[in-house]
Amino acid sequence: MAEIVSPGNKSSRRTLDASVGKAEDAIVAAVHLLIVDLFPPSRRDPRGIHGAIWGDRGGSCELPPDKPLTCVSYVGGPLPEAYIEPVGLGDELPDMPLFLTPDIYVPVPLEATYRSAWDAVPAFWRDVLEGRENP
Repeated sequence: MAEIVSPGNKSSRRTLDASVGKAEDAIVAAVHLLIVDLFPPSRRDPRGIHGAIWGDRGGSCELPPDKPLTCVSYVGGPLPEAYIEPVGLGDELPDMPLFLTPDIYVPVPLEATYRSAWDAVPAFWRDVLEGRENP
């Protein structure tokens, strides 16, 4: 399962708890996850979405100050694992594994996928989104 965090996932305590609970339930049920969180930690998730999901399972959830965003692949099951890639604003997105089994994964080329999607956006809307006027 892959999830791209949206602002709505962090907009209130209730929505954050629901998103975190869904991820925790999936991990416990041996569902493998890829979560891409390109929004900075907030007062509701000061260690980012991964810190909220991973909780006290061990390992550090602290993010480098210059890389507050995260891409995380989880191997679900009784002894879950997390593969974390901190990302900074303006960094290229990493290729991430999406696990099919605990030992087999498919690579997900996040940056290439983003660039391909962006290239398909009409020039008018790219200009609007980048804050430029359309000539």
